[in-house]
Amino acid sequence: MSVVIRLARFGAIHQPKYRVTVADSRYCREGRFIEVIGQYNPAPRGKDVEVKINMEKAASWIKKGAKPTERVAKLLKMMAAQPA
Repeated sequence: MSVVIRLARFGAIHQPKYRVTVADSRYCREGRFIEVIGQYNPAPRGKDVEVKINMEKAASWIKKGAKPTERVAKLLKMMAAQPA
């Protein structure tokens, strides 16, 4: 079993929103997951990109061996660069 940190799509048609989830890689994108650690809204109307990720949970899952996808890795870097 390999654990991944990836985005799961939800939201209305043409208005995507994503949950940052920790899941077994064998399950489908919106399928079963272990834990939701954040959310990502790529283009809210009239605003900048909205990202909310619990960095402590993400770091603990990465220490346990979870592999983030490319997009999630970029989001984690973006969150780490923001001042607290």
